[in-house]
Amino acid sequence: MPVEFLGIAATNEGSEVTPRSGVSFDKEYTLKLARAHEDHGWDRVLFAYGSGSPDPSPAAAYVAARTEKLQILVAHRPNVSYPTFAAKTFATLDRISDGRLAVHFITGGNDHEQQREGDFLTKDERYARTREAIQIIKKAWTSHEPFDHEGTHYRFNDFVSDTFPVQQPHPQVSFGGSSPAAYAAGGAEADIYCLWGEPLAQTAEQIASVKEAAKAAGRTDVPRIQVAFRPIIAPTEDLAWEKAHRTLARIKAREAGAPLSRRHPLTNPENAGSRRLLAVAAESEHHDRALWTPTAAETGGAGNSTALVGTPETVAQALLDYYDLGVEILSARGYDLLDDAIGFGRHVIPIVREEVAKREAAHPAA
Repeated sequence: MPVEFLGIAATNEGSEVTPRSGVSFDKEYTLKLARAHEDHGWDRVLFAYGSGSPDPSPAAAYVAARTEKLQILVAHRPNVSYPTFAAKTFATLDRISDGRLAVHFITGGNDHEQQREGDFLTKDERYARTREAIQIIKKAWTSHEPFDHEGTHYRFNDFVSDTFPVQQPHPQVSFGGSSPAAYAAGGAEADIYCLWGEPLAQTAEQIASVKEAAKAAGRTDVPRIQVAFRPIIAPTEDLAWEKAHRTLARIKAREAGAPLSRRHPLTNPENAGSRRLLAVAAESEHHDRALWTPTAAETGGAGNSTALVGTPETVAQALLDYYDLGVEILSARGYDLLDDAIGFGRHVIPIVREEVAKREAAHPAA
């Protein structure tokens, strides 16, 4: 099976270790980072969503119009726009990018963050709404005849779009979550199912849950699996671990100076994924070949927060361990965004691609 690499399309240089120096949407930096990914072997970048952050859709359009082959993944919360409007927005983006768009649907794991934009549903209600929204958007992308809809969360009559995506039948739908409600919704609707970087055994368990949910939904296929990490690489193992501990110290210093995020509590997170990361961190700092958890513990299990530490060869082999589980999309984001995107692209991606090519040659698809 092929392998893909997903990076981050940050709109400024700020991260857990460095406060941003300018405005939240720095056009020059955004484009520079995207082009660094495009020039160093990455397949796609994620435009993330936050209640107070720059809108990912116009930011993605800005980058898509100024790059040639880099694919874009736009995060979307269904509460912020009606599905028919969202469908047209994303179809337009797919046109702008000549078919390079995928959409990552975010249900929302934190009530407080959701309520900042008027969303007061419970988490299970949000998952049901996300599933309904995805179904509507897919239909709007593919139906050339007017249709009505009357569901739990949306109702409309006689809608038909005049704006359709380049990709047929539609852009890929990405989805994440680690609760039974998430598996059910994503297993039914997602083309790509996204997980955070847990140890191999727990990742295998989650993959099995996604496959079971897809089967229960009547699918004959299964979503492709994506797993996300924070790589920390250096020329030697000793230097990599020195860098890892230095990175952790920078996270602590950054948190002491100002809150890292208004989106995520550092203790007692509501979402299952963050609770799982904190449980993994409590169990051990080190797992498997190179997985390191103190970065997750320090940030409350916030999102993509477990690290892979080592030389490029060590980190590449750790990623291949996940590939061998059936993970097709490897998401990676360093702490110094630009330099790490270049370094990972130069030193890790080629190793993984070469080893994947060897595996495919040894075991060609039937």
